[in-house]
Amino acid sequence: MKKIFTLIGILSIAAVAHAQIVISEIYGGGGDAGSTLINDYVILKNTGSETVSLRGATLQYADAYGNFNPYHMLPDITLSSGQSYLIQEGSGGGGTTNLPAPDFIAGNILYFNGLQNQTTSAGLNLNMASGKVVLAGNTLQVNNADDANVIDFVTYGTSVQFAGTTAGLSPTAATAFKRVLDNTAGTNTNVGDFIIAPVNPVNSTAGTQALADVDFNYSKFNFVVNPFVKDNNEIVFGGEVQNVKIYDEFGQVVMQSPTKTSYGLNLTELPKGKYTVTGMINNSPVSQRIVRD
Repeated sequence: MKKIFTLIGILSIAAVAHAQIVISEIYGGGGDAGSTLINDYVILKNTGSETVSLRGATLQYADAYGNFNPYHMLPDITLSSGQSYLIQEGSGGGGTTNLPAPDFIAGNILYFNGLQNQTTSAGLNLNMASGKVVLAGNTLQVNNADDANVIDFVTYGTSVQFAGTTAGLSPTAATAFKRVLDNTAGTNTNVGDFIIAPVNPVNSTAGTQALADVDFNYSKFNFVVNPFVKDNNEIVFGGEVQNVKIYDEFGQVVMQSPTKTSYGLNLTELPKGKYTVTGMINNSPVSQRIVRD
């Protein structure tokens, strides 16, 4: 659920209607069993067409069934259109790999209930499988997604608060909760706007790319992560793919992505059978066979 604010001091932008900072990725498995990354992270992204600045904002966290309590301030941020911003959060104590040059390392954690930081590491300790993260325009405690100071409100895994009709999916030690639709194409639902995808902690030096920034450390000939679709209705790509189309065994187009770029596709409307998925990655054509059972 996303809001664009016109209040002076929250967002300072050249054209409010065309600029928006959102939470684009959440990873809570840092330092947990099975994780190679040492720290959790949150990525912000400007999905608008103009440069935007964020001042006096906070990042607040709650577990799946609790109230927002721990939070930290954010520095003044200015992002160009399409630019990301990597925030390093807490750690479970394990892992072997540091995040790639975070734009901000969260340190001083505050609590709305007045408690002091009892954690052994700096930053918010995000739960790996479920939780709630909100980007707020000030230091007021957020209670609901429609509070006036909410800039972006995201829940993942099991939660009693969420946008849409169901809560989001649950990430693992190797995957993150990743936004794939922006404020113009998004559905304003956790399930519709987010998917589970391989961790990809990009910072502000990664360039000004489309919403789903990717680092294709996989074969372009195996860009579909789950080519055998049985227990769910989704195919997930290992990165951002453009102009996705699905062909049946007779060479007929039976489905295509509703957006130019996508990170996955819902196959609910397709009957069981064998299909070929095609698309473009970095201006190169790709294709892969899948089976829907």
